[in-house]
This record gives sequence, structure tokens and C-alpha cells, in this order.
Amino acid sequence: MKYVLLVPDGACDYPVDELGGKTPLEIAKIPNMHFIAKNGEVGITNTIPKGFAPASDVANLSILGYDPAKYYSGRGPLEAANMGIEIAEGDVAFRCNFVTIDNDIMIDYSAGHITSKEAALLIDVVNESLGSEHIKFYHGVGYRHLMVSKDKSLTKALLKTKCIPPHDITGFGVSKNLPKGPGAKFLIDLMEKSKATLHGAEVNRVRIDLKENPANSIWLWGQGTIPNMPKFKDKFGINGSIISAVDLIKGIGRIIGLEPLDVPGATGYYDTNFKGKGEYAIKSLEKNDFVFVHIEATDEAGHNGDTRAKIAALENFDKFIVGPVIEYLKNKKEPFKVLMLADHYTPVKVKTHTRDPVFFAMYGDGIKSNGIGAFTEAEAAKSSIARPNAYDLMALLVGSRHCEPRTK
Repeated sequence: MKYVLLVPDGACDYPVDELGGKTPLEIAKIPNMHFIAKNGEVGITNTIPKGFAPASDVANLSILGYDPAKYYSGRGPLEAANMGIEIAEGDVAFRCNFVTIDNDIMIDYSAGHITSKEAALLIDVVNESLGSEHIKFYHGVGYRHLMVSKDKSLTKALLKTKCIPPHDITGFGVSKNLPKGPGAKFLIDLMEKSKATLHGAEVNRVRIDLKENPANSIWLWGQGTIPNMPKFKDKFGINGSIISAVDLIKGIGRIIGLEPLDVPGATGYYDTNFKGKGEYAIKSLEKNDFVFVHIEATDEAGHNGDTRAKIAALENFDKFIVGPVIEYLKNKKEPFKVLMLADHYTPVKVKTHTRDPVFFAMYGDGIKSNGIGAFTEAEAAKSSIARPNAYDLMALLVGSRHCEPRTK
């Protein structure tokens, strides 16, 4: 049996005025996604357990079958796992964004989607200025980087500090959304000092000349310690791979024993190599039982409030990934199951994640249609099928149990 998990990050949305009250999923030309919904079971699930923020780390842990209440320890260490950064006992890893702040307003959570090459130069500048025996900065992909505190005297304080993701406050005041708690002063001091360091950096001077948003500050959030999770094969009896451009997703894969596949041209943005991801998924299925394919472009479009880009990303996901993978599985003529769902909503109206229940579609051998006509929010709302906890879906995919009726 072959198993495929397809995740268009943040694909779910609210009705959009410019689309005549329809959502991007309702407008997009996505025949293959609709095929899965029409010919499979569609239901409702919660990827964000009670008490957790609607974040991609929590949601994707749930989707992969890991209860966040048991296994979640923060976003930073998950990304560190894919970056080859060793997190020792007592270390605290933070996500470190390059952002653009102007007149105390968070103008851009991604510093104009700065390139990895530019960002690597700036992280070196920040590390040289602010790094120490106990503080290290590491470059990642695009605007996404890490800071690790090895100061054991700060561990408890940092873990108790509340930090807000920068994409949650785009267009809002920074001062009111700075870290709060016992470690706040330490973090705010680093963020403030980074502004002076980045102000004179040549990379930023060039970006300003080109009328691009400069990376004029770091933003620290998503802290956590080293996680302890059982291997995917031990939980579900199968091995496989994970395809994503995002360190967070690939880091989860490394920790649970799934092989992260590096697809050339995968960027985590609109220009990512959709076709390459589809091709790598098929290659992986030639030797593995399971593959997880994640696309970030849909989420980025939601954060940017870019309706047309979200529609385009959905159509590329459908054309270059969903379609070829389904065609391959059909031609292979061996049993298979496919699970497809967004990890959370990222509505273009609100430009950030919301905790609305999402919908899933499961298609393949032994799965009967429950009469839902399309992979859209409105159609899925007609379903009587539910899984209250998304972390049960993986067991459902690889097992023989069927979804339970939703309590009205």
C-alpha cells in the first residue's frame, strides 16, 4: 500500500469580496483536488488543539499524527533539526525573522521576502555584533532564521516569555506587541540592538536603492527546547519522505525519521518549483510507502493578502503535484490512499492564521464517496463526517477505521 499526504499550507479561506463572495478554493481551477473530494470521504477536523495558537508547527504535528499536547516543545528546535543545529539540554531555540519596521509599525514580516543569499550576509553581521559564548545566530532560508540561547540561567525565563509571531501583527504597532514575561527585557534588548547593526549594512542600502523593503530588525519568537518524539515508523509501521522548502516541516521530518528531500528550486514562496515537488514525490513512492508533500506558497499569499497569488498557487499545486501523483498511483495498479488537507486557515482578509476547523479529503482503496461535490469550504460544511482531533487522521489513513458521524 502507498500512502500520500498532501498539504497546501493555509489554503482554507473566508469569502472574498473581490471574488463575488467566493473563496480562492471555489474560484481556482483545481480539477484534481475536486476529484479527490468527489470520489473520497470529506470531513471536518481540528488541527489546533485547545490551548494552542493556530500555528503551522502545531498544525503539522497534528496532521502527521502527533498530539501537540504530548510532543510540542516549540517551533525553534523543530527548525534547528533540519538546519543541523545541535540543541543541547537547556538550550532555547528561537525563530529569528528579518522584518521591516517603520515608525513603530510592522510593515513586512519577511523583509520583502529577502533572498537567502542576502539574508546569510546579514545574519553574519548580526552574529558578529550580537553573538557571544551563549548566543548564536544561524541563517536559514529567505527571511527565516534561528537564534539559540545556551545560557542555562535564562532557560526558564525565556520559556515562560510570551512572543508574538511577526506575521500576526503586520500593519500593527510594534511596541504593543513586544515580548512579555520574565525574559522579555533580554529579547527586546537584542531586537533593539539589531536595528543599529542592520541600519548600515550594505545589503540593506542596496535594497533601499532598489525600493525593496530592508531587513532593518530581527524579530524573535517561537522558542522551545529539544523535543522527544517517537519515530514515524514505530507509530505507524511505514517509512517514507517529506517534501517541503520550509525548515520547520523538514525538521519535523528529521526528528520523526522521515527523509527530507531537497527539491531544486523549492523556495517556500510563489516561485517555488511545484513541478519538481511533484516529480520528487513520485520518485519517492517508487521506493517508499509514504510521502508528505507540503506547499508554503498558499500560506504566504494569505499572509500577504494576495488573493490572485493564492488562486495561482492552488492551481499550480493541483496541476503539478496533485494531478501527476494521482495519475501515477492509478497507473501503478497497487493499493493506495491519499489524504489532503490544509493545516489551518490563512484568510487573505485577516492576513494571518485562524483556528477555524479545516476540512480533509481521503481517497483511495476501501474509501467510499460521501457525496461531497468539491474541495471547498462550503461543500465540506455539508459533510456529516468528522475527526475531532487531526492527530487521529494518520492512524485512519494507514488503518482500516472509518470516520465517525459528526455530532450536530
